[in-house]
Amino acid sequence: MKKTTLFLFLFLTFGLQKGFSQDKSTAGFFSTDKVQDIKITFQQANWSYFLDSLRFNGNGLLESIVEINGQRFEGAGVRYRGSKSFAPGTSRNPLHIELDYKNKDQNIQGYKTIKLSNTLRDPSMLREVLGYEIARTYMPAPMANFARVTINGKYYGLLANIESVEEPQFLERYFKSTGNPFFKVNQDAGERTPVGCKNNIYGSLEYDKLLPCYENNFEKLSEHGTKELIELTRILNEDPSKISSVLDVDVALWMLAFNNVVVNLSSYTGQHSVNYYLYQNKKGQFTPIIWDLNLSFGSFKNIGEGSDLKLKLLQELDPLLHADNPTKPLISKLLENQLYRKMYLSHVRTILNDYFLSGKFEERAKALQSLIHTDVANDANKYYDMTDFDNSLAKTIGKKSKIPGLLELMSKRADYLKTHPDLAIFPPNIMNVKVETRQPLSSKRMEHFHITAQVDKFPKRVSLFYRLSGEGNFTEVSMLDDGKNDDGTPENGIFGITIVPQNGEESIEYYIVAENAGLFSYSPAAYMWEKHTTTLEALNK
Repeated sequence: MKKTTLFLFLFLTFGLQKGFSQDKSTAGFFSTDKVQDIKITFQQANWSYFLDSLRFNGNGLLESIVEINGQRFEGAGVRYRGSKSFAPGTSRNPLHIELDYKNKDQNIQGYKTIKLSNTLRDPSMLREVLGYEIARTYMPAPMANFARVTINGKYYGLLANIESVEEPQFLERYFKSTGNPFFKVNQDAGERTPVGCKNNIYGSLEYDKLLPCYENNFEKLSEHGTKELIELTRILNEDPSKISSVLDVDVALWMLAFNNVVVNLSSYTGQHSVNYYLYQNKKGQFTPIIWDLNLSFGSFKNIGEGSDLKLKLLQELDPLLHADNPTKPLISKLLENQLYRKMYLSHVRTILNDYFLSGKFEERAKALQSLIHTDVANDANKYYDMTDFDNSLAKTIGKKSKIPGLLELMSKRADYLKTHPDLAIFPPNIMNVKVETRQPLSSKRMEHFHITAQVDKFPKRVSLFYRLSGEGNFTEVSMLDDGKNDDGTPENGIFGITIVPQNGEESIEYYIVAENAGLFSYSPAAYMWEKHTTTLEALNK
């Protein structure tokens, strides 16, 4: 096996090697097929004054009774949340609820914390719920849906209900751990920069040698890990060939691809390198976790250079934005590696095809707006009227903020990206993945796994990643089209490999990666969450 092949594919296994699993459940508190019902009761008639005061003075909570879909929680704590989205004296602030404020055993399906977003600068009401739905297809990201909130018997508003990334359920689901180094980018890092630190770098991951620099730029959510975070930035900036030892590169590339495709500029990709977490997995790699999509799909328009972008420039945002920008090392340092660049472009193309060229995005947007239409109409505190809501997919809303219509933005963006020279190349096509079975009437049992796949579009290399009996990391082996691996005649487009169990293993999990001159392909396509599986028992039936 060539060293470059091994070097590349060590980074392609973030989901399977680390035990990630995608939660596909449509039932429960984060179901998107119904609007959740949350009723809050305060003893104080002037509860909004108390919440304003608590928010000004920190993160104190106001005791309440909370009822969620008919389930009652006494002694819950409530406060306003958000920094940029909170405004004193207003009737529609985002809410933070702690069900276990007085009773530590209280939870809703295991969740003790509820985060409700007021969907600021989003006339469609969809940016967070639909954005997270797309993001979860490819990387760790919170669940989200809608909640109808009533306070002291009066309708407060329809808010977005966002799963807390800091909840144990989230970390257990994706990482099978909760106590590892954990950081969140500090949204207010630019307000006071310590002496000797770089100014206004937020979560850009530029290297600073001084501990106070990192304590300013990141909120520390774990008891330890700052040394590891500093080492991440040092390697990224000064020794990027070793970056896979401290960063889950594939997740980072998915996040960057997502930000670019959906024009999510209130993010690492935009002006201030914000709105993401870093959690260290069991292999010692930091994994970025995307957060706060309220201003995605072009609601925030600044890339950190010049003035805000107009609609046409948002639609035609360069897929390689910041590739040469040293102040964005997570982009520039990764994309200067040609293999990583190819992976990134493949991810951009995948998101583009899955959601925006397929019509799935438009279908989901219309379905979600239909679900919430009545609740939006009944919301007297909403920021936009129903005409704006009804037009928010097709037209720009607002004379000052000018929030692009979701379909107005993304239909033209999809047209632009599909013809971009770096994305117009066709990736390899992996077809007819098979595992040899015992021949009919044969008495000879299959004792190995012989796997073949047909691959076209001029693949340079095809690799199989596998593990036996569902344990341990995945191993990479090359699949060959040389006529010597039961793949038929040489160069017929059929690639094969035989995996022989050494310790009595009875099952195999695997996926296939093919690379041509331009892009990568994967089988299964959702290799992050899914894999091919079979057993010797099945092959011998």
